[in-house]
Order: sequence, then C-alpha cells, then structure tokens
Amino acid sequence: MLLDIPEKVEFILNKLEAAGYEAYAVGGCVRDSVLGRNPNDWDITTSAKPEEVKAVFGRTIDTGLKHGTVTVMMGKEGFEITTYRIDGIYEDGRHPNDVTFASDLREDLKRRDFTINAMAYNPSEGIVDLFGGMEDLKNGVIRCVGDPMERFSEDALRIMRAVRFSAQLGFSIEPDTRRALSVLAENLSMISAERVQAELQKLIMSPHPDYLRIACETGITAVVLPELDVCMKTEQNTPYHCYTVGEHILHSMCCVPQDKVLRFTMLFHDIGKPAVRTTDADGRDHFKTHSIASEKMAVNIMRRLKMDNDTIHKTERLIRWHDYRPEGEIRSVRRAVSKIGEDIFPLYLKVQRADMLSQSDYRRKEKEERLRKVEECYLEIMEKGQCVSLKDLAINGSDLIAAGMKPGREIGEILKTLLNDVLEEPEHNQKALLLRMAEQVFRNPAKKQSDNSNCG
Repeated sequence: MLLDIPEKVEFILNKLEAAGYEAYAVGGCVRDSVLGRNPNDWDITTSAKPEEVKAVFGRTIDTGLKHGTVTVMMGKEGFEITTYRIDGIYEDGRHPNDVTFASDLREDLKRRDFTINAMAYNPSEGIVDLFGGMEDLKNGVIRCVGDPMERFSEDALRIMRAVRFSAQLGFSIEPDTRRALSVLAENLSMISAERVQAELQKLIMSPHPDYLRIACETGITAVVLPELDVCMKTEQNTPYHCYTVGEHILHSMCCVPQDKVLRFTMLFHDIGKPAVRTTDADGRDHFKTHSIASEKMAVNIMRRLKMDNDTIHKTERLIRWHDYRPEGEIRSVRRAVSKIGEDIFPLYLKVQRADMLSQSDYRRKEKEERLRKVEECYLEIMEKGQCVSLKDLAINGSDLIAAGMKPGREIGEILKTLLNDVLEEPEHNQKALLLRMAEQVFRNPAKKQSDNSNCG
C-alpha cells in the first residue's frame, strides 16, 4: 500500500537510506494516512544514532538527545527523527528511567502503546505492520501492543489515551485491553493534572464525547473526575428528563459543536445537581439552585485540572446562565443579552438548545418555540445594532464629567440607570437625550434608586 507523504518527509527518508541507514515514518502519521486523514505531524524513526542523523543533515536542533531525538529543519518546518530504542524501567508510571538505542525496527515498534500506532512506512517497503495494526484499523479496534497490563503499567496516561482514541476514531476497545483499564485505572493518580486535562479535552472534543461513558465504566473518572460518577448514579424523577444526570450530560455534549468552551460547559453544566437534589412527597425530584452549585463546582474542577483562565471564565458564565429562560419577546431578550453578555450570548443559545435536546419530549414543542423566538429576537437586536451594554451607550463617563458631574461611583450608577432605560426603549440611545436624562437622575437620586431597583 502506497501512502501520500509530504515531499520533505520523503526527502528525509531517502537521504538517511542513501547514507546507509534505515528510516521510516512511524506512529500516528501512518495511522491517519491509512484512514485518509491529514496527519498533523510526521514522526520519523531510524537506525541512525543522533550524532549520525546530525552528520547527514545540515540544520538540526537537539530536542531530546537523551531519548534519541533530533529535529531536522527543512526551511521553517521541523521534523523529529528518533533512533530505534528500547525503553528501560518506568518507575514513575509515565517515563522510562533510561533508553537503549536499538538496531532493529521491531524492538522500537513493540514498545509503542496500541497496534494502530505501531506501524511504520517508507516508499521502498510500504507499510511495516508487525502487530496487526491494519487489521485493527479495518475492524475498528483499539488494542495494546503485547500485554495490556505491561503497556499501561509502563505509562498510566495510556489508560486515558485508549478511551480518547476510541472516541476520536469511533472504535471499540479490545476486551483484554479494556479489562486492563479497569485494573490499572488507579495509576492515573500519578499523572499530572495538565496531562489528564489534555487527554480529557481531546476526548470531549472528539466526534464521540459520550464515549466518556467508557471512562466511567472502567473506573477512570473515579480517579480523574469523580464528580461525574456521582452524576451517572443520580436519577432525575421528573417529566422533564429521561436520563440520569450523567447520561443527560453525555447526550448534551453530542448536541453542541466541537468547541472547547461549549463541550466543557455541557460537561459541567449540571455537575452540581446531585448536591442540591430534593424529592417531594409525590416522589418527584427537584434541583433548585443547581446552576449556582454547578458553577461553583465547575470552577473548582477546572482549576484542579489546570485549565486556562479564558476557558474557565467563559464556561463559568455559561453555566451560571444555562437555565435562564427569557421570553421570546424583544425587550426580554435585550435584557438577557445584557445580563449574559453579548460576547457569549450566541454560545448560550447553543447551550440552551443542547440542554433541551438531551431532555425528555415533555413540552418539547413549547420549549422549541420559545427558543426559536429568542433566537429571532436576538438576530433582530444585532441587525438593528441596539444597545445591550454600557459600551454601546451613546454617552460615557467622560461625557457626564464634561457635563459637570463629579467623577466617582455615582457616575457608574447613573450610566447603569441610563442603560436600564435604553434596554426598554432603544430609541432613547441618543447623546443629547441621555445627557438630559442623566441630569435629571443626578438631581433626583430617588429616581436613580428606583430605576436601578427595576434593572434586570
């Protein structure tokens, strides 16, 4: 089987072979090429030692000599070339203590995690598949190379990678490999939060984020996300729902685009429900204040996972408002945009739809109609450029100070009062009119207080 590989990769392979060494593209790039995907990176393995690689190529960077890796620069593009190697003992459950360079390609391939990642390729030989990777690609199977217990004991992160590849490719996990996940899941406690978060993100950003269910069934989430396990066991005895809290979460992730903020929002939007669940005398469950509880828990989890602040802040706000349902009337929607934030309101609409689609059919048509009207109103507001925030007001603090008002907290209060009026009457967003209104508010604090009490 011939693969379409980049010219620069073929040049590197040919140059190493011309110098008397073996050289192959290896790992994920071979897997993705066989599947008809465009690989993000092209890794190369060779019988040449690092110093021999450096002698063959003019421009190189010593990126990992200890582990046999040299980066060859081709123009502005870098290609990692690693010497065949045998890994030593993995004492920390993540990295080998040392590596030994090898002269046999088989030795290098058999240390790799899964059969589909243990194939090599060069144009002269074609695909080198020593462990049945092609068959597993054909059958849609994730299988460890050799003994799964050994592979996962060497590097515990492979436990999450197995589920992540399953979700990305839509593959099943071979039974022995799956059993080993369950036995060794606890080893994930040795893995850094950053690494866990990276694998979790890749999983939920995949075409099958609901495969996170496998992580629950094999004990992985009990280590890295125990809050989800509680949700999986929490029933929702209410006509509005047909799944447990956890299953509702998994279904909702499938109903939003492959966007990091949206997927993490759906993962955490109901994470606080078990903590606030109450059951009435009729056996019906209620989850009052679950948005507040979920927001707080989500922030704690995301910080524990060392997530970036931008994602945390946007996700936090979306969870806070995910259950807020304005009427499908333009004044109500203007206020909603002002409360939630113009920057995330389009995401909020996607969250609302996903939440609805992963509930029961009870009153579904009514909910769909309300959301349709809200979306229509939002589009009208945007098309007309109506004011929904302080930055959209026709005047600002400087204008008020120039009109003779003293700088300070009161300026901000007056601006909020004016915004409150404009949210009701968009045509009032005119500088001269707002200045007159500001003067009235400034001279009549009672009016300002009354207007602000009606805001939002």
